[in-house]
Amino acid sequence: MTTRTPVGVGLIGAGNISDQYLTNLTAFPDLRVVAVGDLDTARARGQAQKYGVELWGAPEVVLAHPDIDIVVNLTIPAVHAEVSSAIVAAGKHVWSEKPIAIDRLSARALLDEASAAGLRVGIAPDTVLGPGLQTARRALARGDIGTPLSAYTVMQYAGPDLWHPDPEFLFAKGAGPLFDMGPYYLTALVSLFGSISRVSAVGSTGRPTRTIRTGARAGTDFAVGVPTHIAAIARFDSGAVSQSTFSFDSPLTRTGVVEITGTEGTLVVPDPNTFAGDVRITRVPQPGGEPEWETVPPVGIASGRGLGVLDMARAIRADRPHIATGELGYHVLDALMAIDEAAASGETTHVTSRIDDLPLVPEDRDPYGATL
Repeated sequence: MTTRTPVGVGLIGAGNISDQYLTNLTAFPDLRVVAVGDLDTARARGQAQKYGVELWGAPEVVLAHPDIDIVVNLTIPAVHAEVSSAIVAAGKHVWSEKPIAIDRLSARALLDEASAAGLRVGIAPDTVLGPGLQTARRALARGDIGTPLSAYTVMQYAGPDLWHPDPEFLFAKGAGPLFDMGPYYLTALVSLFGSISRVSAVGSTGRPTRTIRTGARAGTDFAVGVPTHIAAIARFDSGAVSQSTFSFDSPLTRTGVVEITGTEGTLVVPDPNTFAGDVRITRVPQPGGEPEWETVPPVGIASGRGLGVLDMARAIRADRPHIATGELGYHVLDALMAIDEAAASGETTHVTSRIDDLPLVPEDRDPYGATL
């Protein structure tokens, strides 16, 4: 790679989420999307043509291309580790959708393989790089709500079988509300509080089967293989605690709830499944008074999925660490699996991995300004 040309990027997986990635990756001047690969080559062709990408084909087309430096893994969770390992074996850096894997052993093997090859692994969600969570982190660091004590998060709705044309994988091992949506909330909490040390949880499965509601397969029933409601409590090394709900069983939709309570106030964080939004603070009202809210001025430029790929590309060129690392993804997976295990056993489960504090994104970093 030279310092005068964009970093070459390829995608493996041309499903629903690829639209969001391709929209942004093709808009960042420091990146060039070279190829889109999928087992369904017709789908790869359709996405490539839609976004002006010249090359498409099977995954091997992406793995073999000499101009691709980073491969974005958008496959289903069950094969994340397998596909990412193939990317590393092809001599390319990996950016993977969450979770990094569906078990600790394959996740750790992937990170070891990448380290031995001198390659990087980045793991979604990259929402932690957006102005919403970055502004919240700065507010906590300034002491805007005193000492952070606890967090409350909620993600509940009726489930992705309502809107996804092929939702079976979201109700299989490695998914469900905990592994599908939990990474957004746990990654946000880890970015705010640091490493998770232990967890307790309960879980349930609302229905043994679900019905696809949209697309060509509407009306098709399929089996549910994971808990569809999880309630979890976590303790962090910092001493903070969190209470979280992850559910695909609720007729009442409440998503994006992240509230951080400190000794001097409560901070409301934007939906961790998004990159921006208002950060608000309320403090104890005067006797007889109503709560008052203040909005914290946002810091940073909003973009969308793919921001972590851009950060990794720039970090490779600048020879600095990137932010949403494989180790962060591993710690979040470790905590998710501990929650799953605690829900099954009824016992508190310790989280053995740890993660360093995440660096802040510089306030003046512009994803749409060329730097390479």
